[in-house]
Amino acid sequence: MSHAIDSALRVRMARPSRDLAAAGRFYVDGLGLAVLWRTTERVPGEHDLLMIGPPGAAWHIELTHDPERPLEPTPTVDDLFVLYLGAPADPSLIERLLAAGGTRVPAHNPYWDEHGVTIADPDGYRLVLCSRAWSPGS
Repeated sequence: MSHAIDSALRVRMARPSRDLAAAGRFYVDGLGLAVLWRTTERVPGEHDLLMIGPPGAAWHIELTHDPERPLEPTPTVDDLFVLYLGAPADPSLIERLLAAGGTRVPAHNPYWDEHGVTIADPDGYRLVLCSRAWSPGS
């Protein structure tokens, strides 16, 4: 019996956010991801949620906020969400991300400065727009 993880599995990365509206502006207005689902009314005892990603993709990001027991996001300088663009990031994309609440930061690992641009989102997590291409098996 094989215990390998299927490469077509759906993936959800979940993490807390101190401000779902600010995070949404960054990832939707800035990066161009779509809102796949969001909490529309407050339900006592439940988290507020914002799910974002490319429509139809096998992955998405779930941002959570619990107003009754809020968690302060604790990103490190090496918590990265890397997008392999296969070309340098368009300057207009970088400007949109900055206008949407991002902050350009130097990478902790110089590899990412050599091959891309690192931008911290409103919660301090880092998005890397990598100019390199990547494919499975490489």
